[in-house]
Amino acid sequence: MHQPSPPFDAQAARRLREALGMAPGHVAYGLRAQYGILVNPEIVAAWERGTAVPGEQELTALAGVLWCSPSDLIAAASTLREHRVARGLSAEELARRVGVSASAYQRMEDEGRWRGTERQTAALAEVLGLGPRELITATGGDEALAELLRDAATTRWQAYVKPAVKMMPLPKRVVESALQRLHTEYHARMVATSSWGASGATGDEGRAYLGEITSHFWAAVGP
Repeated sequence: MHQPSPPFDAQAARRLREALGMAPGHVAYGLRAQYGILVNPEIVAAWERGTAVPGEQELTALAGVLWCSPSDLIAAASTLREHRVARGLSAEELARRVGVSASAYQRMEDEGRWRGTERQTAALAEVLGLGPRELITATGGDEALAELLRDAATTRWQAYVKPAVKMMPLPKRVVESALQRLHTEYHARMVATSSWGASGATGDEGRAYLGEITSHFWAAVGP
């Protein structure tokens, strides 16, 4: 299966090369001599112009030649694969460190949907250095979290504490406080707009609040 390239930071690659006093030819030579990757100086220049993008192995090798971390060459990692590459880890190594089989991990990475246990999820966050918000996005859980938060805000928030804690490595007390706040704020808006029935505005504030529910949650959780 062809894997999409990580979001390469072409300008960073050029800055790092120039800071080392290297020409594209020197980079190409280093890639060939140190890593057995056969690219010519024109390809290196194309990477830096943004007209071509290095693959995963090429990016990892390029970081070695430029004496930097792969993360320094990735513009904005968001998926599991991008965060893994940014850490310079192979799929097999990451799978081993979080306690899943290599084939199971590769399948989850390819599908963009993490299905590990709570312990494995915590290990994944630690190995990749992900905060709760980054973890949710990387594991494909944004929509599932939004649905959970909408339910918590509109019904009994207490019932959603355990599922929320299972999704992300946050202390239970932090999740409880955030869900209670969402519930209170949503219902306050519904009560306020219910008195505007004659103007046809009933529920508008509540629907708008639910539309931005994940932003309200992260604001409630804090940094």
